[in-house]
Amino acid sequence: MTTTEIFELRKQGLTEQAYEAARQLYAVDKGPRASSAMFWTAIDMLKFCLNEGRIEEANKIYLALERLLPNVRDRDGWVRPAFERCERLLKKKHTKKAGFDEISEHSQMGIWGEEVAVNYLRNLGYIILERDWHSGHRDIDIIARHDDTIVFVEVKTRHNTDFGTPEQAVDWRKRRNLRHAINHYVKYKKIDYSIRFDIITVVGTLGTPHPIINHMEDVYIMR
Repeated sequence: MTTTEIFELRKQGLTEQAYEAARQLYAVDKGPRASSAMFWTAIDMLKFCLNEGRIEEANKIYLALERLLPNVRDRDGWVRPAFERCERLLKKKHTKKAGFDEISEHSQMGIWGEEVAVNYLRNLGYIILERDWHSGHRDIDIIARHDDTIVFVEVKTRHNTDFGTPEQAVDWRKRRNLRHAINHYVKYKKIDYSIRFDIITVVGTLGTPHPIINHMEDVYIMR
């Protein structure tokens, strides 16, 4: 889909569709127009998530916007103010018990872990199809293709394993939600490949160059 078509979806108020189309374009095109489409649809999506009460998802989008900001042209001076408005809206949504900085640090760890996992998979020859794909309140961290298999990946990141390993956080309830999201994706995209569910765990401190990565392939997900 072109940037013109994406902005047309945005104009029609189709927030989720425009955001998803922009993400797919930005995955293969980091040019100025694609970056602009990614930025503005992400702004819309962040506000949409806040209205839906999806605070953690909104926070992840905010951090992605923060990384994207330096690459977006701002000829009319609208980009920075739009970003700052989102920041204020997000801060208002956080409770005193879980302040913005605390949640932001937690989300930064999660986003860093996903970046590590994506780079790891790409180095193994996987083609990344989707990141943070959502089916309602359920999400899939990474969707990739490896040879003739579509691989759905759950990423878990921890500073250490003092309170259990990251994969232990993927309990039966989480796996049930993932199964529903995977089934939705397969039907929605009319997937004709074989499918697999993997877990990738990343253990280390934020930004460390050599985190511990464990890749568990073909994990049982109550199919």
